[in-house]
Amino acid sequence: MQNKEKLFALDIGTRSVVGIIIEADNDNYHVSDILSIEHTERAMLDGQIHDVLAVAKIIQEIKTKMEEKHGPLRKVSVAAAGRALKTEKASYSVEIAGKPMMTKQDILHMELAAVQQAQSAVAEKNSRENSQFYYCVGYSVLRYTLDEHEMGSLIDQQGNIARVEIIATFLPKVVVESLIAALHRANLEMEALTLEPIAAINVLIPPSMRRLNVALVDIGAGTSDIAITDQGTVIAYGMVPVAGDEITEAISDQYLLDFPLAEEAKKQLNNNEQITITDILGFSTEISRTDVIAQISPALDKLADAICREILQLNNHQSPKAVMLVGGGSQTPALQQKIAEMLNLPENRVAIRGIDAINNLTFEDPAIKGPELVTPAGIAIAAGKSPVQYKTVYVNEQPIRLFEVNKLTIGDCLLASGLSVSKLYGKPGIAKIISLNGQKITIPGSHGEGPVITRDGEMCSLDDLVENGQSLKVIKGKDGEQTKVQIKSLLDSDNRRSVSVNGKEYRVSDRIFCNGEAVSPDKWVEDRDVIKVVTINTIQELLENLELHELLEEMRPYQIKINEKDTVIPSFSGKLYRNGLPSRLNHSFDNKDDIIIEKRPVPTVSELAERRQVLFVQVLPVTFNGKKLTLTKQLAQFTKNGTVLELEDKVYPYEKIQIEQKPFEGFFFQDLFAYVQIDMPKDKQGGFELLKNGETASFLTPIDKGDDLSIVWKVAAT
Repeated sequence: MQNKEKLFALDIGTRSVVGIIIEADNDNYHVSDILSIEHTERAMLDGQIHDVLAVAKIIQEIKTKMEEKHGPLRKVSVAAAGRALKTEKASYSVEIAGKPMMTKQDILHMELAAVQQAQSAVAEKNSRENSQFYYCVGYSVLRYTLDEHEMGSLIDQQGNIARVEIIATFLPKVVVESLIAALHRANLEMEALTLEPIAAINVLIPPSMRRLNVALVDIGAGTSDIAITDQGTVIAYGMVPVAGDEITEAISDQYLLDFPLAEEAKKQLNNNEQITITDILGFSTEISRTDVIAQISPALDKLADAICREILQLNNHQSPKAVMLVGGGSQTPALQQKIAEMLNLPENRVAIRGIDAINNLTFEDPAIKGPELVTPAGIAIAAGKSPVQYKTVYVNEQPIRLFEVNKLTIGDCLLASGLSVSKLYGKPGIAKIISLNGQKITIPGSHGEGPVITRDGEMCSLDDLVENGQSLKVIKGKDGEQTKVQIKSLLDSDNRRSVSVNGKEYRVSDRIFCNGEAVSPDKWVEDRDVIKVVTINTIQELLENLELHELLEEMRPYQIKINEKDTVIPSFSGKLYRNGLPSRLNHSFDNKDDIIIEKRPVPTVSELAERRQVLFVQVLPVTFNGKKLTLTKQLAQFTKNGTVLELEDKVYPYEKIQIEQKPFEGFFFQDLFAYVQIDMPKDKQGGFELLKNGETASFLTPIDKGDDLSIVWKVAAT
């Protein structure tokens, strides 16, 4: 197998460092050597190297021993511990009302802005002021929403509020830097870097299986690392600070065993019902698996409970479909059953997976098959398939060192540079606030432009790939400007109309005032303008606007003052017709209407008396000496400024009239003489006699309608 690729990998764990050499032939792998050396002091803590020199010494020892069999080793693949990963959810919203439809670049900007929020949250939770201390090693979009409705895509969507929710994973830069330092001390170059959970998942859960909701738990000595797959991707990582050592210590305390012997007893009990142990006093005892589990049950419950709680927390408080256990601590007796019980899963849905479960993997030593070797093998294989590499890219002339999980994009570089993606877009133009007919209106400025990004002088997009050494230049998008708007753009419609008034055509439109001055609808609006639009709705407003005051005057009610009292007589007012039909001043009008206003008549005293129901004269028809007569008697007197008015005199509006009403006392015989000529006889010596209906009467005799009156002259005696 000399022509096959040789993969050298190191799994730097809390208790030990494991070196592995795998020979690769396409997709077939052969484990040719494995060597594990435990730390002699506390050099690792929570997945981070705390003593670079101590770790480098063990790495050097493994490298030297393996070189004796396999020749010089210059490059090595390593993994960053899963427990060092930080997972954070975040969201980013943007108002899109009135903006152009969203493009792919707009959505990428939203996603990266959400990632930066998650990055800041991780830094804050972990007492770091600068979010740049964390690498984003990947993110997944959980959902897009538009106005709180979940959408499959936001491209070309329109609404009010667009929102993206993501889950992002971060790795402290110090973890990577300390790994590189330890390797350099051992004269090794980091060929590729992967993440421990990714390493195990890649060899045990291929992409085709990741649509299933599965939890992978790597139970080591001091910590248990957890990764969750669902919907085709790894959705979350987590860690609990309890693992196999908790159980080993419980066995050691219960049976007075040295720690290494307690560790060996734990492994044997996983496959044997009964084993023999020797305590520190030299006594040998045969113990059963059942008894041991009963004795260490509190420690088992604590470990299982911590793992299950973290799984549920990472999996939205739901049990996954299955759980895979790897790592040396997975061999803890009864742990499978307790995890299955706590997650309400069938026992066959929780399984320990050893290195022999990796497809297309063979072994130089057939005895190699433990779950503790899954991660070392996965590091070598996963690093070869999807290595995480360093690249240096220049953003606005500043060198940025990036940690690449898959392919590195422009967006990744912006995240690493610390530039705030949400601030790269130009600000909207300053809004204008005006008052229109008493209502406040905000006229937003134009939209800010997106950033201009160039790669080695050429325009590029956020999802474009970037190579080592390339130079990026990012120019903030231009800010928007104040929108230029004419007053007519704020009005609902053009309200110009043509009407005919008494046969003459007029054109009329709304009157517009800006800051108290009459203006044209074409005037440009300025900030803080107070605009008033006077809409001509009624015929009265039309006449006022056309300054036809004489016609308005004709439409005023006929009013005079009678005996010092204001009196309105509607029948003597002007008449208004709209399209031939009676109308009123407060009625509306439309385009092309024909409006006629008739002048109000000026009544006579007689007409006024009739309208006011004033009895001006009393009449009495009678017969005198065979002739019919009509007697009249005036009952009322109209005067103006002391002058008596005749019945035919005109009475104009607003004049002051006095009406004196006389009491009616009836007609008397003597009233007749005002209407007849009396022919006296030539012989004046005779007397006369007044007759009413043939009977003798006097001058003061009352007369009635139809009476027959006469005067009879007596002849003097001779």
